[in-house]
Amino acid sequence: MTSPLSAFFAPRGVIVVGASRSPGKLGTAMADALAEGSTPVALVNRSGADGMASSVGAAAEQLAAIGAVADLVISCVPAPATASVIREAGEASIWAALVCAGGFGEIGIEGAASQADLIDATQTHSVRVLGPNTSGFFVPPLGLRASFVPGVAHLRAGRVAVVASSGGVNHMLAFRLASAGVGVSLGVGIGVGLGVSHADVLDYLATDAATTAIALHLETVADGPALLSAVRRVSAVKPVVALVVGRRTESAFAQSHTGSLATSWRTTRAVLAQAGAVVVDDEDQLVAAVTALSRVRLAPNPRAGVGLVTAQAGPGLILDDHAHDAGWVMPTLAAATQTTIARHLPPLTFQSNPVDTGRPGDSFPPVLRAVSDDPAIDLIAVYALIEPVVDLPRAVDEAGCSVPVLMAVDGPASDIDLVRQGADARGLALLTGPSALGFAVSAVVRDAHQQFLVAGTESVTPMLVDHRGAWDEVRGKDLLDSLGLATPPRRRVSDRTVARAALTELGGPVAVKLVDTAVLHKTEMGGVHLGVASAEALDGALDALIDVGASEFLIEKMVEPGVDLIVSARRDPVFGPVVLVGVGGTRAEADPDVVIGSVPLSRAAAEALVDGMRARDLLLGWRGGATLNRVEFARVVEALGAALIGTPMLDEIEINPLRLTRHGLVALDAVVITVKEDGDDQTHA
Repeated sequence: MTSPLSAFFAPRGVIVVGASRSPGKLGTAMADALAEGSTPVALVNRSGADGMASSVGAAAEQLAAIGAVADLVISCVPAPATASVIREAGEASIWAALVCAGGFGEIGIEGAASQADLIDATQTHSVRVLGPNTSGFFVPPLGLRASFVPGVAHLRAGRVAVVASSGGVNHMLAFRLASAGVGVSLGVGIGVGLGVSHADVLDYLATDAATTAIALHLETVADGPALLSAVRRVSAVKPVVALVVGRRTESAFAQSHTGSLATSWRTTRAVLAQAGAVVVDDEDQLVAAVTALSRVRLAPNPRAGVGLVTAQAGPGLILDDHAHDAGWVMPTLAAATQTTIARHLPPLTFQSNPVDTGRPGDSFPPVLRAVSDDPAIDLIAVYALIEPVVDLPRAVDEAGCSVPVLMAVDGPASDIDLVRQGADARGLALLTGPSALGFAVSAVVRDAHQQFLVAGTESVTPMLVDHRGAWDEVRGKDLLDSLGLATPPRRRVSDRTVARAALTELGGPVAVKLVDTAVLHKTEMGGVHLGVASAEALDGALDALIDVGASEFLIEKMVEPGVDLIVSARRDPVFGPVVLVGVGGTRAEADPDVVIGSVPLSRAAAEALVDGMRARDLLLGWRGGATLNRVEFARVVEALGAALIGTPMLDEIEINPLRLTRHGLVALDAVVITVKEDGDDQTHA
C-alpha cells in the first residue's frame, strides 16, 4: 500500500456486504460491477445463502484461501445496520470501507442516531469510510468499478480524474468525458464525507501516474484550509479544474457590507482560483478544460500569447469573440512571421492573428509552423471543418510546432471519431466546436496565469492589534494610520466651540459625521453631512446630527473626487482569513463587483486582485482620471491581512470607501468588528 487510499482505489481484495442474487438490489448491482474486473471479490449475505459468507470475517477467510488479501469492505446495507458492518471490518483488520447507503445525518434528525453509531464504529475500530450516501467509485485503468450505476463497465480508461461531492455528478462527468473521447483514470463520489474528503483524494492523485488532470466538483466544504492546501500541492504538479455549485447560497445576515457580499459560492470560487485551480461555470466548460489540460500545460506565465488559426472565417469569428470576452492575449504576428505565412496563403485571407487559411489544405503544416515560431506565441488554437483534403492531426504533427496546439473540429460523428483516433495516437487534445475550443484555450491560459501568481512568495508579518474596548470610526481610522494607510485629517469633537475651531483648523469643506460605536451605517440614518464649508452650515449639520441622537462628532477634511473601492479583511467561517476588493460606496450592494482572496497572498496575487473586477478600467486612468498604483494597493491588502492574522479576536476590518485619487489611496470610512470572549460578534462602527 503506497498511500492510505490505496486500500480503496487499488485493493488486493474486496468484500461486498449486503450482496444478493435478486435483480435490482443495490448489493446485486455492486457485485455484478465488481465481477467484471480482476480484483478478487467475496460476497456477504447474513443468511449465508447461495454460497455467500455470513460475515465479514468469513468472507476474508474465503479470500485468504485463494491467496488474496481483503483491503476494502463495501457496505450495501441500510443505514441502521451499517455500523455493525464497520465493526466487523475492524475486527477482521480491514481498515477501509465504502458506505453506499443514505439516511444518515444528511436527512436530519431521523438519521442522526445512525450517523452517531457509524462515527463511533469508525473511531473505535480505526476504519476509514468513503461516504456514506455515495454511488461509489471506479478506476477504469485497473478494471475496478465499485459502483451500482448501470453503464460504468463501458467507461474507458483515460487521463482525467473526477473528484465530486455528488456520486451522481461523478458519474455524469465520467460519462461526458467518455463521450468526449477523453476517458477517466479515477472517479470518486465523496458523499457525506465522514471519512475520506476531497482533500484526501487530491493528495492521492498528486502522485497517481495515470492522472494528468483533475476535475473537482464541490457542493459544500467542511475544512476550507485543508482543501486549499491540497489544491496548492496538487496544482503545482498537475492542473485542477473546479466547478462550484450553490450560486444562490447567501451568507447569513451580516452587519458589514463585506459579509453580505462574500457569499460562500463566491468565496469558494475565488480562493480555489488563488490556490491554483482553474474555476469554471458549468459542466461543458469543465469537460473542455480538462480535455485540454490533460494533454497541454504551459509553464507559469502572466500573459500567455495565443495564436488562432482557422480554416473557416465564420467559426473563427466566434472564437475571436470568445478571445475578447475571456481576455486572451492575441499578439499581432511579427512582420517576418506574416511574410512567411503569405507565401502559403491567398492574399485575401487575414494573416496577422487570427490567421484565416481560407480552407484546410496542404498549407496547414507550414502555416502552423510559422505561427508557432513567432516569439510572442505560447499556444496555438486550430479550428477546421473536417474535409478530405487534410488530416488535421497529421498536419499538426507534420508541422513540428514549437509550442502546444489545441484543435477543434466539426463534422459527421463518424468523421469526428476518426479524427479523435488520430489525435489520440499523436498525444493531441481534440475538442468539438468553436465554443469548446474557446473554453479549452481559456483554461490553459488561466492555468498558466494562476500558477504564476501562486509561485510568488506568500509572506506576512502578523500585527497584533489591541482589540479591547469599543470601536468607532475615529478609532478605526487610528488603526488604519498605525497600519501605514492614508486617512483624511480629522478631529473628534463634542461641542460646537471645538467643532468650529476644527473647521477653521482643517479648512473647508469638511465632512461632519455622527460618532457612535453602536451605529454601523451612518449614511442611512442621516449621520453624514458633506461639503460643510461655513460656520452656519456647520451649525445646521450639528443640529441635524443631534436630532438623530448624536452626542459626539467627527469633523474631517473632504477628500478630492475619485473612484471609490471597498477593501476589507474578514474571517470566513470555512476558509479563515480572506480579503475582499470591489466597487465601493452604496453601489457595492446594488451591483456586487468584487474579488476575494485568501490570506496571506503573494505580492503578485495581491496586485492582481483588481484585474478580476468588471470596473477595473475605472482604476487605470479612465477618461484622464487617477491611475491605481498596484504596489500601494497591495500594501493596503497586506496590511489588513497582517492585522487579522496577528489578532485572533479581530474578526473584520472594512474600508468603505477607499478612494483612489490623483494623490493615491485614502480611506474615508472604517468599520472594525471584533469577537467577544464568549464567541459572539461585537460590532463597532
